[in-house]
Amino acid sequence: MMVEDASGFKGQAERLVTPASEPELLEILAEQVPITMAAARTGLTGGCVPQGGWSVSLEKFQRIEICPGRAIVGPGVSLDALQVAAARTRQFYAPDPTERTASIGGTIATNASGSRSFRYGSTRRHILGLRVALMDGRVLNLRRGDKVDFALPELPLPNTAKNTAGYALAPAMDWIYLFAGSEGTLGVVTEAELQLLPVPPDILAGVLFFDTDAAAIDAVDSWRDIEGLRMMEYFDANSLEFLRPHYPEIPRRAAAALLIEQESGDIDYWADRAASGQTKDDSWFAMSDRDRERLRRFRHALPELVNDTMRRRGFMKLGSDYAVPLTRNREMLAEYHATLGRQQLDYVIFGHIGDAHVHVNILPKSQADFESGQRAMLHFARHAVSLGGTVSAEHGLGKRKAHLLTLQYSPQQIEAMKDVKRRLDPHWLLNRGNLFGMP
Repeated sequence: MMVEDASGFKGQAERLVTPASEPELLEILAEQVPITMAAARTGLTGGCVPQGGWSVSLEKFQRIEICPGRAIVGPGVSLDALQVAAARTRQFYAPDPTERTASIGGTIATNASGSRSFRYGSTRRHILGLRVALMDGRVLNLRRGDKVDFALPELPLPNTAKNTAGYALAPAMDWIYLFAGSEGTLGVVTEAELQLLPVPPDILAGVLFFDTDAAAIDAVDSWRDIEGLRMMEYFDANSLEFLRPHYPEIPRRAAAALLIEQESGDIDYWADRAASGQTKDDSWFAMSDRDRERLRRFRHALPELVNDTMRRRGFMKLGSDYAVPLTRNREMLAEYHATLGRQQLDYVIFGHIGDAHVHVNILPKSQADFESGQRAMLHFARHAVSLGGTVSAEHGLGKRKAHLLTLQYSPQQIEAMKDVKRRLDPHWLLNRGNLFGMP
């Protein structure tokens, strides 16, 4: 049967299996056949797409139990379902990936983060416990602080706010830290205990428009230390142009925009900040849940429009997930714009600029564009690494981008990661093809 993810990456499975309980899952693992785990299939790198073997969906693992300060959830639960359940108790789950239909299991596998990572960090920071089934039939009950019980080397980490490229190995590391971000290659999460936070009494959101891209980047640098700021999202001029047919109120002269959220924020304070960007009268602000949701939809409309455009064009979009040190943010962004403008490719740039982690989406109109875009993306990956950055900040590498791991790590370092894979999955049956390519 044919299987694909949200990026359009396709693969084949000999069988699709949907266990409803942990014992059923363990029976499947005992078959010792290649299996690829899935649930919502919202990934962008082919991580849940099998290249043969069985496709095992955990969509029936739907337990949700909300407690003070924590939630116990199954891996098939969607982010949206968790947030809705938590909201009934005036709590929320801090990680905020763009795709709210994504499954909890998928976000743990990729150590997803999203727009609120500027304040709250990535998924692994909010995991209190995991229940993980291994390929040898064991089931581990892990708590935060439980250390891996075998020797591990220390691998260098990029100096970035986020990183999910390969295994971030270190001596005496936390089991949870190892499994979160391992892209399902080491074990299968059957249940997770996640930290919940109290909903802040007041949250201000705003979209501030700028006449120049440089003014927007200046604002990012000057606003970074504002107390209570939990989000800074960027839209370049092409992104705004993409959105204008659906949001005609976007100022015509705007060349960039920043979406911000601040706990206990003040509209007058931000109106003064907007004035420095010469767009005070055009900026949008929201204090109510309803108005903030409108701004959230504005942010999420862009990738949805991009995906719809690429379906009509008949090509896969080419998307980056690179991040660089905060001090190299401006330099990396300039390289994106210069290279893509020179090659005359259709593109948008948007995302988590507060973490020096924006997403470049190249939108091919022809096979020649697609091939040029592939070369550009490889160039950007090398450039990000040369600046001390990472080739994957939140999406993982999956199968589509597994080749990028060699840009960030040496053969010896990758071999150290493979040693961990061999220890926990000696026959390379679990999510084969992710991170390291096909064995």
